[in-house]
Amino acid sequence: MASIIGEMWKTRGILFNFAISDLKIRYRNSILGVLWSIIEPLLMLGVLFFVFSTMFKFEIPNFPIYLLLGIVTWNFFKNGSSIAMNSLSNRSALITQIYFPRSIPAISSTFTASIMLLTELTVLGIFMAVLSYIPPLTVFLLIPIFLLSFVFILGVSLPLSVLNVKFKDTEFIWGIILQAGFFLTPIFYQFDMLPEFVRNILQFSPMVQIVTMTHHVTLYGTLPSLNSVLYAVGSIFVITVIGYVIFRKMQLRIVEDM
Repeated sequence: MASIIGEMWKTRGILFNFAISDLKIRYRNSILGVLWSIIEPLLMLGVLFFVFSTMFKFEIPNFPIYLLLGIVTWNFFKNGSSIAMNSLSNRSALITQIYFPRSIPAISSTFTASIMLLTELTVLGIFMAVLSYIPPLTVFLLIPIFLLSFVFILGVSLPLSVLNVKFKDTEFIWGIILQAGFFLTPIFYQFDMLPEFVRNILQFSPMVQIVTMTHHVTLYGTLPSLNSVLYAVGSIFVITVIGYVIFRKMQLRIVEDM
């Protein structure tokens, strides 16, 4: 992993250009452009808020903020992994002509998602102001929590980028995983509402722990529990190591597979 950090520093100029390029490609031929980064989470908030405040009523304090925070946190993961998955395929012509570290496109995609995250967090801040909600001081812990999420996204993005070059089914499979993950993550419900046997399984999900921690530090003013931190760090470490091994093994044949 030290080599990845070294590549990030040495190629920071390329990283920045790729990140901006990914952002432009995402909103190319779109009338509203980057405004979709604001509209998308708000539309999702509106739909889910209507469903879960009228049809399925959950007694969760500050439910609109709880819901939007969960959506923003999930979108960070979804956007980063989805953009990274096609990061190598979209640059096939460039890759076959010029050599650069094959990890750069996936890393830049994670930075692209980070830019989108900042936009969505701005929306969240405005939303809090409109609702006259003042978060506790523990809200500043969102910084290390999102840094942990950044590492997780990177650990998933690297193998996805090379797997999608070799196996085109990767995109469809990952789409299904994202849909299932959205409903298995406590975005619009509280983790404690789930049956105990389900909690015992889902507690090993990094996104379950990350979303839970964001809710605790933003809405309840409580520090993440030691178990949450250990489960999150441990599972992310394992996933990142496995992902890096897959990437290192498959990156050597990227040009041949394109």
